[in-house]
Amino acid sequence: MHIHILGICGTFMGGIAVLARNAGHTVTGCDENVYPPMSTQLESAGIELHQGMDAAQLDQYQADLYVVGNVMTRGMPVIEAILDRGLPYTSGPQWLGENLLYGKWVLAVAGTHGKTSTAAMLAWILEYGGVGPGFLIGGVPANFGVSARAPQGDSPFFVIEADEYDTAFFDKRSKFVHYRPRTAVLNNLEYDHADIFPDLAAIETQFHHLVRTVPSSGLLVSNARDENLKRALARGCWTPVEEFGPGAQWDFRRGERDAQFHILLKGEDRGMVDWDQMGTHNCLNALAAIAAARHAGVPTALAIEALNTFSGVARRMEIKGQLGGVTVYDDFAHHPTAIQTTVTGLRKRVGDHARIIAVLEPRTNTMKLGAMSAALPASLSNADVVFVYARNLGWDVAKAFESIGTKSGIFDDLDAMVTTIVSMARAGDHVLVMSNGGFGGVHGKILAKLAEREMSGKDAPQRKT
Repeated sequence: MHIHILGICGTFMGGIAVLARNAGHTVTGCDENVYPPMSTQLESAGIELHQGMDAAQLDQYQADLYVVGNVMTRGMPVIEAILDRGLPYTSGPQWLGENLLYGKWVLAVAGTHGKTSTAAMLAWILEYGGVGPGFLIGGVPANFGVSARAPQGDSPFFVIEADEYDTAFFDKRSKFVHYRPRTAVLNNLEYDHADIFPDLAAIETQFHHLVRTVPSSGLLVSNARDENLKRALARGCWTPVEEFGPGAQWDFRRGERDAQFHILLKGEDRGMVDWDQMGTHNCLNALAAIAAARHAGVPTALAIEALNTFSGVARRMEIKGQLGGVTVYDDFAHHPTAIQTTVTGLRKRVGDHARIIAVLEPRTNTMKLGAMSAALPASLSNADVVFVYARNLGWDVAKAFESIGTKSGIFDDLDAMVTTIVSMARAGDHVLVMSNGGFGGVHGKILAKLAEREMSGKDAPQRKT
């Protein structure tokens, strides 16, 4: 079958493209922005790409089926032409559910944040346990080096990051209702996606739709501390639930250092995780992944061994470089809770005397609409200095950050912001960049400016005293 994927360069749709190609289909696709690294990954998989959303591509790519990503909208020429010509189309999640997930033991990881890290942990535990799972994750786990792959051999297991965002312009249900998991992780539930959900109750409804699809022989792994999840489950639950978090069935106890913790199951110590991941949120993610893996048959002791070899996920507190004693990090945090968790985790790692320079791009549709603006300053309270890139935002960033005064700098010129950051950075500083997009290559720009500063310092004539 020839499949043409519309909006192919997003992580999710790109992952579907690779999986479809590996399944033997001819795959082509289009996007508004076709550029590396996704374009390179797709082309190396033998997938031809088209730049743009024009209708003429339908003559060039006469596919058996057009798979529509949720970035596609009415009014785009290619969409209008597909509808006018009566061509066969479906959504990415529906195609995935019907063609690749059908008949599999699906382990779905849902939540406002933490999905990618938890899904990566879960996939690695299953891999370490010898069951060769397939997976589709919204990031690149370092242990695998790819964001998607098919199940190995005759493995029945497939791990998927289960997003609550809408499916397509013609299907406003959340993506995750198409996956029909046997094991579902519910990490947390907060208000997000203000462009499609009017309030928190609307998101709770979608989570309950997911709960309705899990069989009675399955398992729900749920965050015991999250009252919003409890409300969603109270609407009706037909599946056994195992809770994780302080005081729950799955709990943890700190070790001698922040990156060490003991796994407790019903109060019994099952072993210690000793890894390089930081923060309480990752301890909770680990509990959820271990519980889900146990349901799939991987013993807890083996899961702990696996996590001791877990190498993290790209763009989750990833160190991009260090120059002149200044360390630059990249993190995907894009929601106030995730931002606060990330900054707090870094603070615990570097101590109270090191300076954290937080650099934020409010890039999601929710952030652009200003729905989270009031919560942002407090979420950055553990940073010493805050820089916000305010270009193309529909709210007054300066006013929102008045409460932290001179601690913050608001810029709509990226290069000017980079120059200011580098001019003030000193040895021992930690520059934490947070965005769910490319952020104009700001990490590389900061490192390049730091390199220039280093060279100019070395080349400058030495003053005699």
